[in-house]
Amino acid sequence: MSPRRAPAIDVRDLTVRYGDVLALDAATLVLGHGRVCGLVGMNGSGKSTLFKAVMGMVRPDRGTVLLDGAPPARARRAQAVGYVPQSEDVDWAFPLSVRDVVMTGRYGYQGPTRRARPADRAAVDHALDRVELTDLADRQIGALSGGQRKRAFVARGLAQGATILLLDEPFAGVDKRSEATISTLLRELAADGAAILVSTHDLHALPALADEAVLLQQRVLLHSTPDEVLRPENLALAFGLEITP
Repeated sequence: MSPRRAPAIDVRDLTVRYGDVLALDAATLVLGHGRVCGLVGMNGSGKSTLFKAVMGMVRPDRGTVLLDGAPPARARRAQAVGYVPQSEDVDWAFPLSVRDVVMTGRYGYQGPTRRARPADRAAVDHALDRVELTDLADRQIGALSGGQRKRAFVARGLAQGATILLLDEPFAGVDKRSEATISTLLRELAADGAAILVSTHDLHALPALADEAVLLQQRVLLHSTPDEVLRPENLALAFGLEITP
């Protein structure tokens, strides 16, 4: 019998504070490979903090994070995890082309010189094709629409070869074409064995996108199917909605 594979994302009892502000409170989340998990919660519920903790970008006050059974720093060195940030986390005025941005996903393979090899260029070209940005590859990243920018960062994760993808509000402010392109691609990646954690406010699209969903309000209130998470009485726990009989 082959050994059991470790979960792609294994977050246990995670607590993060920013000074006196409690961002995450004993949050636990386990996600296997080949799954898309939607992360649902209000602004300020801890979604971005959870992403940053999974990436190893913030130090938790308590709890553990393992990616494929390893600490986040080791998973990043192995190019196993990719991150698509919110738009406000990016300097869009920086003079990088779309191709340059996607090529940053290959830096871990290039050594200190960061000299692109044929394999790197091929991976970038393939990623740009999958997100339908080949024609815009040489355009400055800030000149793209919101949806095109998000697709460029998804392409960066693809070029990297990441098997764990974290997407922080990838559908916020994007056009319908970009939303459809990203959604289809995420489903294809999951079918190929990737684990995908995606935060979204688009609750109507959640059942078609995700295999499972998490309701977050500093702690994990519910981790179940999208249909169960979207029940009004469950959403009320996180969004403070009043349920009328």
